[in-house]
Amino acid sequence: MTSTVDNLSQDARFNQGVDIIRRIRAEVGKAVIGQQEALDQTLICLLAGGHVLLEGVPGLGKTLLVRALARTFSGDFARIQFTPDLLPADVMGHALFNMATQTFSIRKGPIFTHLLLADEINRAPAKTQSALLEVMQERQVTIEGESHTLAAPFMTLATQNPLEQEGTYPLPEAQLDRFLLKVVIDYPSEAEELSMLAQITDGKLADQLNVSAVDALVKPATILALQQMAAAIRVDAHIVEYALKIVRATRNWPGITVGAGPRGGIALVRAARGHALLQGRPYVVPDDIKAMAIPALRHRITLAPEMLIEGHSEFDALSEIVAQIAAPRL
Repeated sequence: MTSTVDNLSQDARFNQGVDIIRRIRAEVGKAVIGQQEALDQTLICLLAGGHVLLEGVPGLGKTLLVRALARTFSGDFARIQFTPDLLPADVMGHALFNMATQTFSIRKGPIFTHLLLADEINRAPAKTQSALLEVMQERQVTIEGESHTLAAPFMTLATQNPLEQEGTYPLPEAQLDRFLLKVVIDYPSEAEELSMLAQITDGKLADQLNVSAVDALVKPATILALQQMAAAIRVDAHIVEYALKIVRATRNWPGITVGAGPRGGIALVRAARGHALLQGRPYVVPDDIKAMAIPALRHRITLAPEMLIEGHSEFDALSEIVAQIAAPRL
């Protein structure tokens, strides 16, 4: 009897968690028109406790999405505009000497937040980009030899413009590998753009980002509980093997010169858990792996130059791999 009660309570907690996620999704949708796939993948990344690289041309709602998401769980939000003259100390913080007390004090940078928007991250030089490596991996910042742990949950959402390459510093593979997912935001549909146009120009003085309609639903501690719930999603051994086959296929696939490393497989399984939770399932199925294979791996592979010349993309290569590798029957 006790076991039955425990199982029921676990089911009730799971259903409550799924309900919270769906409400968060709906609240963000009040501010962000369309872009449902990008929103879902960003939510999955948050549930998996990872970082996301948002790629899209300016004006597609990347900043709005992040601000609206932070508002749903009363989280702190900080935006850093990456520029060629940005220094690591501008991101992390620095030590100041207090003349009155003759001691050094730490002034924390904007990175001490819950959701960090690193806008146009590829416009800053490599030294500043690398300042994010420790914090993305270890969730801590070292200033003057002293380590400072960031408040949880912490998530970096970095944006980059895929079209403009002049004056940019491409992210090195080591840093790209730190992002759990690469989310590509495309132009909205005609109906979505019409709705957006009507909403933004209706009595407003400028195209300001308005998230006032988004309600705070939960506290940051609830997001941590949801992340623990996602980490506990069941993954059958055959599903793990299926994910591994996809990752290993990228290493010897025609047209791919550099395949995904071991972190790619880890990211794929973590993202599949988040996708299953978003779908309301306490277990992962092959479709979860299929759905997350492209966003989890497209920034971890390098296409051969001839493939790029012919107009092929990472999306095309990964779609072909997923289509040709048989999914397990459970």
